[in-house]
Amino acid sequence: MQLINIGYGNMLCADRMVAVVSPEAAPVKRLVSRAKTDGVLIDASCGRKTKSVIVTDSGHVVLSAIHPETIANRVKGVETGKTEEEEDEES
Repeated sequence: MQLINIGYGNMLCADRMVAVVSPEAAPVKRLVSRAKTDGVLIDASCGRKTKSVIVTDSGHVVLSAIHPETIANRVKGVETGKTEEEEDEES
């Protein structure tokens, strides 16, 4: 089980992530609204602007203040065995 930092000390299991999407599209807004109504919304943005929406295999929807590209790079780093510091050095 590999944990991914999704911002501000919040972690999510990389194996459980199904999708990481931008929150601007209308279908994603409906998904977030429905998740809130159903009680499966997790707000990990710590009061900041939501920049990505993560869907898990359990049906939970997680809001993050980190860009989707950043989260994808962190997941890719876990798959290749690199740490976040090594990824930052390459950038």
